Amino acid sequence: MAREDGRGGGTRHGGAVLALAGFAAAAGFAAAMGSRHDPTTGDTKEWYRALDKPRWTPPDWVFPVVWTPLYALIALSAYRVWRAEPSDDRSRALALWGAQMGLNAAWTPLFFGRQSPEAGLADVGLMVPAIIGYMAQARKVDPTATWMLAPYLAWGTFATALNADIVRRRLRGSDRDEGKATSDPSPRREVADAMAAR
Repeated sequence: MAREDGRGGGTRHGGAVLALAGFAAAAGFAAAMGSRHDPTTGDTKEWYRALDKPRWTPPDWVFPVVWTPLYALIALSAYRVWRAEPSDDRSRALALWGAQMGLNAAWTPLFFGRQSPEAGLADVGLMVPAIIGYMAQARKVDPTATWMLAPYLAWGTFATALNADIVRRRLRGSDRDEGKATSDPSPRREVADAMAAR
């Protein structure tokens, strides 16, 4: 049920516009953080292309195409929850929405900005449960708002799997490099060992 109060219709309409603008601004901020660390330009592009990634990694152009409608759905879902009657479920849903939005905005600076897939994995590992938690609370308030985030949850789950596989490959590469260094000592080390054996 839409939220009602004792104020005039114009005031309610103005508050709704501000609320929608606020949710859109939050989603826009997350999108801007993604654009700031664009993996298709500069040093970030070189680093990302050098990463050992699985074959099922989407091409670069897919990401902005996917995220544009997702951010719109994320903002509209929160707006629908905000319009519902005040309740504990509504408050919890909006708090979880804010949490997942903050984690969403942090992922690109961590993964691409800091060039740390490990930090990105830790972030997205928290973001997906926050999305699920929001959807569970939103369902009690506005079921439509819940299903609006189903594509977002699917994409977030996919992104988590991709991020995890990149981290796995990096760890495997590090182990391989350490093994090579151990089995193939430098000439200086070989000379030192030979002198110690005399």
